[in-house]
Amino acid sequence: MSLHTRLETLTTIHAQGIMPLFYHADADLGKQILSACHAAGGHIMEFTNRGDFAHETFRELSLYVRQELPEMVLGVGSINDAATAALFMQLGADFIVSASLREDVALTCNRRKVPYLPGCATLSEIGRAEELGCEIVKLFPGSVYGPEFIKAIRGPQPWTSIMPTGGVTTELDNLTGWFKAGAVCVGLGSQLIGSSVFKDRDMDGLTENVRNALATAKTLRS
Repeated sequence: MSLHTRLETLTTIHAQGIMPLFYHADADLGKQILSACHAAGGHIMEFTNRGDFAHETFRELSLYVRQELPEMVLGVGSINDAATAALFMQLGADFIVSASLREDVALTCNRRKVPYLPGCATLSEIGRAEELGCEIVKLFPGSVYGPEFIKAIRGPQPWTSIMPTGGVTTELDNLTGWFKAGAVCVGLGSQLIGSSVFKDRDMDGLTENVRNALATAKTLRS
């Protein structure tokens, strides 16, 4: 089961504003990435389900978090069906993310009181996701829709919490646009955890980049 409660996980997402995400088959490298982000003050991470036997890698990361980084909220992305969601929740996932809205996943997550962040691209999808109990919806790919989409949605629905992923960068102008439009959090993948981390194992650089991104998010949302 998940390490953190649903409310604890959602509170952490809202408070941090930056959600780093990555996939790599090497669990030892994944542990280093988690530790580097944690050292920067980052307490949330999305591991994306993109490779063969990804659940086995996640199991090792989940156990590591419980033993070494208990403050870390660790979730899983790229989940496309209820069975896969159930598998990762059994391995300790604190939240589940998907690229599209899957009602079967929403029901499974609700049954276990685990937050589900589905990908939504229309007002109707967002409304249905909220009816299914989703507190935060993912805007994907963010680069296609842009900050104006969030601003337009939050006009008639100021209660809606949106997390853009894809097309988000660590550049000040980019983050300013998203947060000014009302994004509750932004997902950062290769723009934050890129080749320098995977190839060069530059964990000090990753810690610095995460620390800077968190500081920028805090300033822009204050």
